[in-house]
Amino acid sequence: MSRDALKTLFHPFASGTVTPPGEGERILFLGAEAGFSLPQGFAGDLAAVQGFRPFFRQLQAQRINVTPQIEGGDFDGALVLSTKHKGENEAHIAEALMRVKAGGLIVVAGGKEDGIQPLRKRVEGLGLDVEHMPKYHGVAFWFTRPSDGDALASQLIKPAARVDGRFTTAAGMFSHDRIDAGSELLASRLPSDFSGDAADFGAGWGYLSVELATRSPGIARLDLYEAHYDALEAARANLLENCPKVAQRFFWHDLASEPVKEKYDLIIMNPPFHEGHAAEPSLGQAMIKTAASALRGGGRLMLVANRGLPYEPVLAENFREHGEACRNARFKVLWAKK
Repeated sequence: MSRDALKTLFHPFASGTVTPPGEGERILFLGAEAGFSLPQGFAGDLAAVQGFRPFFRQLQAQRINVTPQIEGGDFDGALVLSTKHKGENEAHIAEALMRVKAGGLIVVAGGKEDGIQPLRKRVEGLGLDVEHMPKYHGVAFWFTRPSDGDALASQLIKPAARVDGRFTTAAGMFSHDRIDAGSELLASRLPSDFSGDAADFGAGWGYLSVELATRSPGIARLDLYEAHYDALEAARANLLENCPKVAQRFFWHDLASEPVKEKYDLIIMNPPFHEGHAAEPSLGQAMIKTAASALRGGGRLMLVANRGLPYEPVLAENFREHGEACRNARFKVLWAKK
């Protein structure tokens, strides 16, 4: 998300096209990101919501009131900053319709790459009177919350997805509608006799954790680390459903910038490697370094990556031994020993 979309979101207020919220008005801000400055006259109190841990921490650093999930209701208005996930954007608008008072203003903005135009047409298809304006390579649109907002919201909310008959997920999570092929390859190489303390770095909605706990029922403890709050909550439910007897803990954590205090005998991970549309291996490399510092002597790291990603040099720098377990046309499974 570029900061242009943030400027687009606040432009209707800055340009005087829309009256900014006054003193004492409570404004819900869904998909909030740091880096904005409020337009002149914008005196409302923002209640920002951001479940992605790095963005959450940036908002905290900007001294914005932020929570990972929505708290409360009866807001006077709402701002919605679009993401690249259609289902997530529609869910945010549905939440705004349910949590804002009748007559309250809801403003939505995003870039063309976020699918903002189809999103506007989807909202117009609900019968709402929508106004819009383009600015900063994006579009802002707005409408007032009608008295039947809850009923309209129900048309936007998608039911939770069910994957492989074992996992419950939702739009906006990585590979929310299927088991990721890379994770599946790594799962095929997980040990069946592991009995120590393990961690799943970037656990998503819990697929690899469930696979490890199922294959190694003698595991002592399993800790899940995930930066996306909703995905972590899904993982909590999926572990409870599939592996209720395994000792487990859950950490909402930015593995690239927050240290891990615990020590492990095994760490598994399928690190994210995209920033926008381009491959960006630095996040995975940072997670490998974090894993090295969190492993006990003799501990092992197992990870899956796209074949072209240059993770071997950072493994060589941070581990005593490393190698490749297997590969296919798209992915490779790497291992390293502390």
